[in-house]
Amino acid sequence: MSDFDEFERQLSENKQGDSLNGHERDKENRHRRRSPSRSRSRERKRRSKERRSRERRSDSKDRRHRRSDHTQNHPQENVSRSPQREKKKIKIKKYWDVPPPGFEHITPMQYKAMQAAGQIPATALLPTMTPDGLAVTPTPVPVVGSQMTRQARRLYVGNIPFGITEESMMDFFNAQMRLGGLTQAPGNPILAVQINQDKNFAFLEFRSVDETTQAMAFDGIIFQGQSLKIRRPHDYQPLPGMSENPSVYVPGVVSTVVPDTIHKLFIGGLPNYLNDDQVKELLTSFGPLKAFNLVKDTATGLSKGYAFCEYVDVNINDQAIAGLNGMQLADKKLLVQRASVGAKNATMTSINETPVTLQVPGMMTNPMGQMGGIPTEVLCLMNMVAPEELLDDEEYEEIVEDVRDECSKYGQVKSIEIPRPVDGLEVPGTGKIFVEFTTVFDSQKAMQALTGRKFANRVVVTKYCDPDAYHRRDFW
Repeated sequence: MSDFDEFERQLSENKQGDSLNGHERDKENRHRRRSPSRSRSRERKRRSKERRSRERRSDSKDRRHRRSDHTQNHPQENVSRSPQREKKKIKIKKYWDVPPPGFEHITPMQYKAMQAAGQIPATALLPTMTPDGLAVTPTPVPVVGSQMTRQARRLYVGNIPFGITEESMMDFFNAQMRLGGLTQAPGNPILAVQINQDKNFAFLEFRSVDETTQAMAFDGIIFQGQSLKIRRPHDYQPLPGMSENPSVYVPGVVSTVVPDTIHKLFIGGLPNYLNDDQVKELLTSFGPLKAFNLVKDTATGLSKGYAFCEYVDVNINDQAIAGLNGMQLADKKLLVQRASVGAKNATMTSINETPVTLQVPGMMTNPMGQMGGIPTEVLCLMNMVAPEELLDDEEYEEIVEDVRDECSKYGQVKSIEIPRPVDGLEVPGTGKIFVEFTTVFDSQKAMQALTGRKFANRVVVTKYCDPDAYHRRDFW
């Protein structure tokens, strides 16, 4: 090979080497140009990832801190729970099931019944909005309120004490309602009292219908010595679904209305001059009365000679019938039976023809011997003297001696008590005469002989008394 050929071969190899080196340099240069951008991208991603990690750690720390503070402030709520397990809060209803004023004690069913009866408007006219945004109220209509139930919240009170004030009557009934546990809310149940002094009656207005009905139980209550007569007013209309009669009985109060039940007793053949208290004294010798009514002539106010009653304990009805039926008062004999038997058809002829049981000394088969209850050595004589007859000392001594002489005919008299009135004080037993015998047998004989006799033109009524109460001077 010539030198020229060797030269060309070397030149060709150099060109190829230069070409390869150029390609490598270009590749390296391209690689170098790309590397900074890629590294910067990776750097940005790394920083963003670290920032998100720091934020998550910070949020988690804040939540733990807030939960720790809440746990310290509310230790009773220190219970971990997921959001799904949290109990839903009960939403308080501010408008549903809220009764209108004056209807707080009426159930929704009763309210609907009143609407159906026309006592409450079925719909109410609501204010409408004008285009200008003003509320326009329709023509006034009766609004549901206390005025709608006013007639059901009023009571008539008759036979009130003379000169009584509205304030004293309100205080009396408010106190009685509280003592009897008949109030249904704090405060006074009576809103107003109106008194007619000329006609001797009053009206009470209560705050609720239920309390008004319960106050009917005070019919016959004694207020300043007067037995009050409590009735519904004439314009009263029963509210649908509500009871018209009280559901309670007030101990010691004798109602003047005797309901028509199987326990109602008829007492006929009463002397016309006997008043309410004297007849009640006769009946209460068997037990306390729940209701009593002596029928009177509306024109003269005098007794018609018959009455109705009901005992608190209905089990003593048979005992009272057996003890009083056939008892002779003056020239009449009593007829006592259940009112449901047909006492309204009884005539005075049938009353006078009632057979009388024969009296056998020492036997308790005589109705007059049974009528006074359990026999004791203390006998109470009623309807013999009036309180004003006991004021004069001389007249008082004469009455005592007269009673002692008569009672001594039937046994040895141990003591006599006749309570006398005292100015400004209420003396128990005034108008009654108590005679203590040495034996129960003597007391029985005196009762059989004195019952129905006349003393100063009055018919004597008798009953037995508890000796312990007599010695304590408990003459009620």
